[in-house]
Amino acid sequence: MKWYNEPPSWNEQEGIVTVTSGAKTDFWRKTHYGFIRDNGNFYYQQVTGDFTAQVKVTGQYQVLYDQAGLMVRLDETTWLKCGVEFVDGVQYVSAVVTRDFSDWSVVPLPHNPASIWLRVKRKAGAVEVHYSFDGEQYTMLRMAYLTEIETVSVGLMCASPESEGFTTTFEGFKLGKL
Repeated sequence: MKWYNEPPSWNEQEGIVTVTSGAKTDFWRKTHYGFIRDNGNFYYQQVTGDFTAQVKVTGQYQVLYDQAGLMVRLDETTWLKCGVEFVDGVQYVSAVVTRDFSDWSVVPLPHNPASIWLRVKRKAGAVEVHYSFDGEQYTMLRMAYLTEIETVSVGLMCASPESEGFTTTFEGFKLGKL
């Protein structure tokens, strides 16, 4: 795996990746806020064809829009990020699909869980985003079209748009064929 926008601090040991996100980082394009940011932290590998990616995410979210999860990325104009996003003291499970313009889907979590499990499945040009509180029972958050292009980058994402950074732990990242 390799970094797109390597964070100021990170460690990988025995299937656990701990990251402190960079200050004032984000992935966003145009919609609503009018700006483009492509400086979030993304630890990835390339995959061709259909796949499933999953990971357990534990974040120390503190400041507005602190976020961590999975990303599927073709380039700076075509990508999906999903995971937890912290808004007004509440963790939301979140998905942003970007095809030149970013959108944002959120669902407030019933409590601020210590951890959340994420699963992204790609079949042809579509991606499904699922989340879980126990790593066993998953709920679908979203299905969206992303791209027909076969090879994309997939991995761990975090960003801190309004803060100086926060720490996230990613455990058990798996990427496999459907």
